[in-house]
Amino acid sequence: MLLQDKVVIVSGIGPGLGQELSTLAAREGASAVVLAARTPAKLDTAEAEIQALGLNTRVLKVVTDIADEAQCKALADATVETFGRIDVLFNSAYDPGSFEPIAEADLNGWRRSMEVNFFGTMQLTQACIPPMRAGGGGAIVMIATMVEHKPLATQGGYGASKSALRAATKHLALELGGDNIRVNSCHMGWMWGPAVEGYFDWQSQASGRSKEELMAEVTRSIPLGHIPDDGDCAKAAVFLGSDYARVVTGAALDVNGGEYMPL
Repeated sequence: MLLQDKVVIVSGIGPGLGQELSTLAAREGASAVVLAARTPAKLDTAEAEIQALGLNTRVLKVVTDIADEAQCKALADATVETFGRIDVLFNSAYDPGSFEPIAEADLNGWRRSMEVNFFGTMQLTQACIPPMRAGGGGAIVMIATMVEHKPLATQGGYGASKSALRAATKHLALELGGDNIRVNSCHMGWMWGPAVEGYFDWQSQASGRSKEELMAEVTRSIPLGHIPDDGDCAKAAVFLGSDYARVVTGAALDVNGGEYMPL
């Protein structure tokens, strides 16, 4: 199993990728999964999903707003106090910001996205580095976006915050390599799940076009011929967090069905 006996933290628990990451970590042998999100009900749902697997995975729920530095430290401290170490951190929490053209954007919304997507993620990462060092190493996986590579109109604020995180990821990989801590990013494209399904419903109502027609437009640019499922995308992130990627650090893995192919 890819995460056999690992202690894993997943931030941004909720319907979609965060929950998929937490249940997959349990399926892949994690001894403990620590669930972090702002909403207690989402943590309860994710815990129930893991318990339904019938495994021996231990679960710790910690209500956490990663934009609050003290809460990030409390999450890391609670993990170490309960399980003794931190092996893998999946930075999945994010704020999508508002969808609007840059020329007309309220930059206060950009600041909120930056506080969560960049500063919040860095705060949680900083809180987890000392326990990883003490334990002889670890793996940090940043959940990034295809929008960094392939701009999408109205998502400038979100893309800018994640681009800043990508730059920091490369520097972290360089700085932490000597501590046997790997830092990589997984750049997700369209992912079929609650968020994307809701987006197409909204677009359909706003445009008067069918959801199927809108989905077909997106699918035409994806060589695999379908919108990747968020559960399959989670598998790519889990690979980066596993020992199968033990010589991979500083990498940016594109997970988008081939919609964006870097040279």
